[in-house]
Amino acid sequence: MSAVKKKPSAKINHDLFEDIPVLQRKWQAALKPGQGLPRYEDVMLGSLGRLADHIAVLKRENGALEISRTGRYVQQWLQDERWDIAVEIVSPDCATVLREAANCALSKRHPYLATCHCVRDGMVRTYDVLALPTSSRWGGILIGTYVNERSAQYNLLDAIFSTTEDGVVSLATIRDAAGAPCDFQIVHHNQSAARHLKLPSSRLQWSRLNDGGNILCAEDVMMRLFDVVSRGGHDQFEVDSDERNLRLGAHAFGDIVSLTIADVTALKRREASFRLLFDANPVPMCIFDKTTAEILNVNDAAVRHYGYSRAQFLRRTIWQLWPPGEWESLDQALEDLAETDHFQRDWRHLKADGSEIEVLTYGRRVTFDGRDGFLVSIVDITERRKAEARIAYMAHHDGLTGLPNREFYQERLKQALEQGAAGNKRVAIMCVDLDLFKNVNDSLGHPIGDRLLQAVANRLKEQARGGNLAARLGGDEFAVILNDAGTSSNISEFAADLIEVLSAPYEIEDQELVIGASIGIAVSPYDGSSSEQLMKNADMALYRAKQDGGRVHRFFETDMDRQAQKRRDLEHDLRHAFAHGEFELHYQPLVDVASNRISCFESLLRWRHREKGMISPADFVPVAEDIGLIVPLGEWVLREACSVAAKWPDGIKVAVNLSAVQFRSRNLVQVVMSALAQSGLAPTRLELEITESIFLAETEANLATLHQLRQLGVSISMDDFGTGYSSLSYLRSFPFDKIKIDRSFVKDLAQRSDCVAIVRAISGLGRSLNITTTAEGVETVDQLDWLRAEGCNQVQGFLFSAAKPASEVEELLVRFGARGSRAA
Repeated sequence: MSAVKKKPSAKINHDLFEDIPVLQRKWQAALKPGQGLPRYEDVMLGSLGRLADHIAVLKRENGALEISRTGRYVQQWLQDERWDIAVEIVSPDCATVLREAANCALSKRHPYLATCHCVRDGMVRTYDVLALPTSSRWGGILIGTYVNERSAQYNLLDAIFSTTEDGVVSLATIRDAAGAPCDFQIVHHNQSAARHLKLPSSRLQWSRLNDGGNILCAEDVMMRLFDVVSRGGHDQFEVDSDERNLRLGAHAFGDIVSLTIADVTALKRREASFRLLFDANPVPMCIFDKTTAEILNVNDAAVRHYGYSRAQFLRRTIWQLWPPGEWESLDQALEDLAETDHFQRDWRHLKADGSEIEVLTYGRRVTFDGRDGFLVSIVDITERRKAEARIAYMAHHDGLTGLPNREFYQERLKQALEQGAAGNKRVAIMCVDLDLFKNVNDSLGHPIGDRLLQAVANRLKEQARGGNLAARLGGDEFAVILNDAGTSSNISEFAADLIEVLSAPYEIEDQELVIGASIGIAVSPYDGSSSEQLMKNADMALYRAKQDGGRVHRFFETDMDRQAQKRRDLEHDLRHAFAHGEFELHYQPLVDVASNRISCFESLLRWRHREKGMISPADFVPVAEDIGLIVPLGEWVLREACSVAAKWPDGIKVAVNLSAVQFRSRNLVQVVMSALAQSGLAPTRLELEITESIFLAETEANLATLHQLRQLGVSISMDDFGTGYSSLSYLRSFPFDKIKIDRSFVKDLAQRSDCVAIVRAISGLGRSLNITTTAEGVETVDQLDWLRAEGCNQVQGFLFSAAKPASEVEELLVRFGARGSRAA
């Protein structure tokens, strides 16, 4: 054995040996200016004297280091007297230090001191090795190497015995006359043995075991030692002494027995703790052999959890706990265990009844009964995995229909677009909106609406088979992804079929429900390559389909984007207009046919745009309803109209139009009461005009609101009467104070007899029900005469006046105070 301790020559200990600094100074003195190395002859020849026996000359030949010459002392150190041999041939301890010293001296181009520890005759001896690099006169490099032993040395066996924690005792066998072993004498021991046996060394040395006095003298120990000597073998056993556990190992070499003594008390306590933690642990645990995979032990929790008996477990390998589908992974895992002392991993396991469970295993390498293995703790995570799967499913699926939700839909759409781009395939998406669903939901209730949505989802899933995806984005809005969509004709055919399927009647709780579907389509890559752009464009196409009456599909067109931008600009301008007071009210008179006097003014909303001037209500009111602005805007109209009308003569009423959206806010009655109170206008001077649209949704609630308004004393008018589907039925549902005949009937009175008949019927209906009838859109005297003849009570139109600002109402009242039939 050897160990080299490198030291730079600048740090040489001068007190170590006198020859080393002498040689170094001689090397330094021989170094001439401009020379890389001093000449060998100047350093080593002529004055070496007694040092010659301690010198070895080394040289390099073809890259290999050779020993060229050696003095007698060096030969003894090398244990080799030969010259001109490779360094590798000599003993490894000497070869190592020579090679390193020479290499370092040559690389540094300076003397280099190394230290070598060698074992000679059982003694550890320390040598100093100084390498002096020099040049030779024939041009080669020579390394003069000085070797000398330090004075310090120690016995190797003594060093080992004195430092080991285990006790070591050498016993000589004493035999009786028959040659049988009968006693032992201690001929050698170390200090650890004296400590374990609790006796001073002086009493142990040369003592006989039969003399007693220590644990080795116990009868059972003696008998086992006799057995070891008799058969020439070895034995290992444990004995207890003074609450200590000692492990004895005996090896016989003829009549000499080498006995080791180890204190394993702490180990035994750890083992006891381990067994307690293992056996009583509520977590299933097992130990398996690292090489054979045999199950070596299991605890009670594992027996209970898996259903195998302990005996069945111990006849198995861990392979039999794994289902066949996991064997390949298990094989790789067992190979990986060769490189680690612990692991953590999820697996599927088989129970005794054949059922599979998901488990999380934690393993750590242990030694069990002398076998290298792994202790495995097993946590059953089957229910946790099921719960996680349910949570993951719920996070990506709609709770009502089970369809993928918006988040999952967007993830899948991104994947589909990436795959489509890689495969040069078209991907189509469809935004699907249900027609008339809100009517069903509002009229029949949310439970029926939910059942209907579930039925729609089932039909969607059926249609979107074969790698496609159907999702619910929210409310009654669904979406479909068509992977590898094919041609536009293929996409159109799919959309048409889908509309037909979704529009077929639904049988829910003994009721037949009929709805429709509108579809907007965008196709990648033509309509966008990102999921966001495609969904935006498909939504615009859906808006066009709804505008076109529903139950149709529309592909995205570039013009739709411009229209959508125009719509967004309008929404922005509307909000700005409301915040900055760009709206104003104009008032159009309603003239009493019998008295020819103005009896009421209808307040009409006008928008004076800061750049575009006046904008028609037909252009902005529907948008205001869509974005919810109509509620605060309608409240402003109501308050402003009441405030202005309060300044008119007492007999003049004001009419205010209400949107169906205002009824949804559920505070309409409070707003009307507040406007009347704030303005001081009598409730009998306020008319509220509605259309039949308020009866298309939440009918009962809206009827209740109308009754509350009428109880305040205000009048309720049905506007655009005769243009809806069920106008007559609404008259039965609520006692209106006035019905207004739509201008479409008045316009063609002179040309179409059916219009005359409708006006006559509505006027007659009003008389029968004691309801005032008002005709809108009167523009000619002939129309006025027709309406008077048919018994119409009030008229309104350009024949009398267009809608005027509030500042001109007084002039109109004066103007029509004597003659109401004068044209505007």
